[in-house]
Amino acid sequence: MFGYQVLGFGVGSSFGAPVTMDFLVIGGGGNGGSKGGTAGSGAGAGGYRNSYASENSGRNSSTESDISPKTGETLTVTVGAGGATSYPAESSDAGGDDSSIIGQTGVNITSLGGGRGYGTLYSSPNPNTQATDGGSGGGAYSPGQSGSTGAGSGAAGQGFDGGNQPRSNPLYYSGGGGGGAGGAVPVGSFPSNGGSGLASSITGSSVTRAGGGGSGKYKSPSNPNTAGSGGGGNGGHGNPPQGISQAASGSANTGGAGGGSGGGDPGPYDAGRWQGGQGGSGVVIIRLATSTYSGVVTGSPTVATDGSDTVIQFTGSGTLKV
Repeated sequence: MFGYQVLGFGVGSSFGAPVTMDFLVIGGGGNGGSKGGTAGSGAGAGGYRNSYASENSGRNSSTESDISPKTGETLTVTVGAGGATSYPAESSDAGGDDSSIIGQTGVNITSLGGGRGYGTLYSSPNPNTQATDGGSGGGAYSPGQSGSTGAGSGAAGQGFDGGNQPRSNPLYYSGGGGGGAGGAVPVGSFPSNGGSGLASSITGSSVTRAGGGGSGKYKSPSNPNTAGSGGGGNGGHGNPPQGISQAASGSANTGGAGGGSGGGDPGPYDAGRWQGGQGGSGVVIIRLATSTYSGVVTGSPTVATDGSDTVIQFTGSGTLKV
């Protein structure tokens, strides 16, 4: 009589020993609110997750644990786009896109895209353009008549909430600033600046990323509400007698958020001053010992060495073979 042996093939059975890697994963920044009449609010920065050295992750959270994918598996890297804006406000995106590292044996690091800043079309709140949650939250609506409401929330371990900006002076009509990875938005004071970003030296040099967008404003002095440090965009200014400036976009591959649009009465400048800033795209950075780097990547990342380590910076989506 012959016996039969059943051979089991478990998930990951073809992979080898684990390889330790540090990471910095930042989602795409949100788009600033587009608005007429009062002013658009600043957007939230992309979510910020970091395992390098003793540096913080977003929202002042602790450094995350390294990842340990197994030799032979492929890591899929996605770099989130920044939120897009257009005029009029109703066609705004809902915020930035997520960035991630996904493996075949359990690695899953995802940073959320930043939330959109609140926008309206000429002073009438529209539920389709309200601030959204994200890695960091978008700023609240400024109705020009009462306290603002509706700021987006930031994600735990990734970024701060958007700001709620009460109207204390009828000449300002300024919404809330967008949340940043490293700092909350000051509440109840002007200017409505964006929240600060966070610095990391994972590449070998310190770079600050994931700053929140500044809110736009209407009739205040012409200096803009500024973005938080880390690639966010300044808010616009919309009153012709005191100067007009368009909202600035977040910087590419920082996860910085777009600024909110300026307000103002209808006129020949609407398409510029009423359009919020675009969000900056995200970034994914992986650092590992050079002795364990396979050299097999797709997506044209930047590959450099720092001491005994190799640093792989993805500014677009791709893969890494472990």
